Amino acid sequence: MKLGAFSVSLNVKDIEASKKFYETLGFTVSVGDQKMNYLIMKNGSTLIGLFQGMFEGNILTFNPGWDENATTLQEFEDIRVIQRKLKAGGIKLEIEADEKATGPASLTIMDPDGNVILLDQHI
Repeated sequence: MKLGAFSVSLNVKDIEASKKFYETLGFTVSVGDQKMNYLIMKNGSTLIGLFQGMFEGNILTFNPGWDENATTLQEFEDIRVIQRKLKAGGIKLEIEADEKATGPASLTIMDPDGNVILLDQHI
């Protein structure tokens, strides 16, 4: 199963303070809008999303169809294909993608320890 680009989406209290902290660690802003309370920061191929007030806890995020530069991959598994594989494997979906739709969609699952995993396809 090809899940696409991986990042950790962090629920932050103060996006400016978090941005400065991660810049000290060598991360730079890749995409996002601080005025909209989200930034995606990059260090090499490592991605961290900073999100203020958008969700609770931290989330492991995969983006089917994208590489770590948010560049569209020529070939990738559509999120609905991944969803069918997860269901066939006995994984409970917390939020499901619409099987009848095409293009952008997302789904959410939890690992055995309650960590949220988001698959978020933008294309």
